[in-house]
Amino acid sequence: MWVFSIARNAFTSQCFPKYKGSLHFALFAAAGIIGLWMQASVAQLPSSQPASGSTIQGTVLDSAGQAVAGASVRLERQGSSGFDGASTHSGGSFSFSGLGAGSYLVSAEKAGSRSRKEPIVLTAGENVTRLSLVLNRPATDQGDLAVSPTTSNQTMEFADQPNFTVAAVTDWTAAGGHGSDSSLRTSEALTRETLTLKSADAKGVPGSSEADQHRKAGEQDEKMGDPLAAVHEFEQAVRLEPNEQNYFEWGSELLLHRAIWQAKEVFERGAKAYPGSARMLTALGATLFAGALYFDAALRLCDASDLNPKDPEPYVFMGKIEIAAPSPLPCIEQKLARFVEVAPENALANYFYAMAIWKQKGQPTDEPTVQRVEGMLKKAVSVDNKCADAFLQLGVLNASQQKYAKAIDFYAEAIAANPQSSEAHYRLGVAYDRIGEHAKAKEQFQLHDDLDKEQKAVVERQRREVKQFMVVVPGQATDKQAP
Repeated sequence: MWVFSIARNAFTSQCFPKYKGSLHFALFAAAGIIGLWMQASVAQLPSSQPASGSTIQGTVLDSAGQAVAGASVRLERQGSSGFDGASTHSGGSFSFSGLGAGSYLVSAEKAGSRSRKEPIVLTAGENVTRLSLVLNRPATDQGDLAVSPTTSNQTMEFADQPNFTVAAVTDWTAAGGHGSDSSLRTSEALTRETLTLKSADAKGVPGSSEADQHRKAGEQDEKMGDPLAAVHEFEQAVRLEPNEQNYFEWGSELLLHRAIWQAKEVFERGAKAYPGSARMLTALGATLFAGALYFDAALRLCDASDLNPKDPEPYVFMGKIEIAAPSPLPCIEQKLARFVEVAPENALANYFYAMAIWKQKGQPTDEPTVQRVEGMLKKAVSVDNKCADAFLQLGVLNASQQKYAKAIDFYAEAIAANPQSSEAHYRLGVAYDRIGEHAKAKEQFQLHDDLDKEQKAVVERQRREVKQFMVVVPGQATDKQAP
């Protein structure tokens, strides 16, 4: 039985240098789910709905990823005051058929919990759209992005005031957080990658000269080590000109300085105003993952990948969270399958899809699946011989079959590709120990311990260099975000 490795150093892969993991920022938070939502009476969609047409199929899951039977599913057609309803079957499935072209919102509820409203656009013809709905928010929470998922080039007016104020900054020296070490380190890597998305659409940004000046002042303040001034400049830029770039700058600044829930609010507003922005949804997914809302994070990243299926960024993010999350996540496996289809010679596409297949199948699994996963990992390293994570997993696979000589070779390849992989050194030590090479095993264990100590020291130093926002929410005490 092969159990894939969650690397202690979380994505030190050399496959694509641009996507190399970082220990630069540690993020965390805990999320609670409480409340009640009264059942609404079900109104029918207009009777003019054609008998034949498209179908929306899906599954309702709870926050642990288990199918939910007997959940109420609601289908709203935008522009209509009514809605259609259905209940999930024993496997959590539901279906709406005979739907005409248009924009729809689909949501689910049961026992005081509800899902996000998922936007669906149906075109003319007989098509099948599949989705997953996750009951992971209180039924009283109505903060959905209830907008048409079609691309918009118009900004929304900044009418609603934010429900928070950044009041001060403080040194963040007490590390801790929600979830496993792997989840925390993955959050760090995703935060770093989110910041690199800032330059994706920077050219040709519309806006008033005053708003531009505030945004540029914010960028300069951050560079000069004054994040408190920077975040206020970015907020003012959005108030003057709520364009996509300004929303993204504001949300990124909040995320960078540990104001996770406030970054979530800003990215959600940005996604509402610009539903065609893949980077906004990608950033929202990274923020949700930092807040331990793993299922929501997966769904937002899947949405981002649908906007431009050839863009590798959302796939890379979803591949990382699929490995780090405690249980399989919705929609990711099928999206990563598409990643391989559109980029068959991409090493990370093959690596992440292989890992998603294994995790979705569970353990133990059948030999054909193991062979399929092994084949994709070998494809990854044949495309890029610096893909350290794929070499590492090939070693784990062979070690699980007691093929220690092959495992040792693969671990050595992983170390050659990334000498800083403490996980590879540790696994290599275990393999040497299994074949009686105890001196070599001891050497590898020592290398692992030295690297681990060194990397933890780097993390601690970087944490001390980061200023954390202290956030004030009306009616609440100062929110320090990361106790």
